[in-house]
Amino acid sequence: MCLAVPGLIEDIDGDQAEVNFGGVTREANISLVDVDIGDYVIVHAGYAIERLEEEEAKKSLEAWNEVLEAQKQAESR
Repeated sequence: MCLAVPGLIEDIDGDQAEVNFGGVTREANISLVDVDIGDYVIVHAGYAIERLEEEEAKKSLEAWNEVLEAQKQAESR
């Protein structure tokens, strides 16, 4: 199973970008997509494979936060 969590591009150097996934930054290859600093992307196996509109990315991140919160509540019972 593959989980797709949006990441925010913070810096670009050639075909490599620093992508922030909610406080965790990873390097990703961006040669497959046309992106700029400030864009949201989906990264798979180290490659940005899709650019997301900001609104879509934020909705996805909200859904992930709901899942994580529910998991925390279940673990604290």
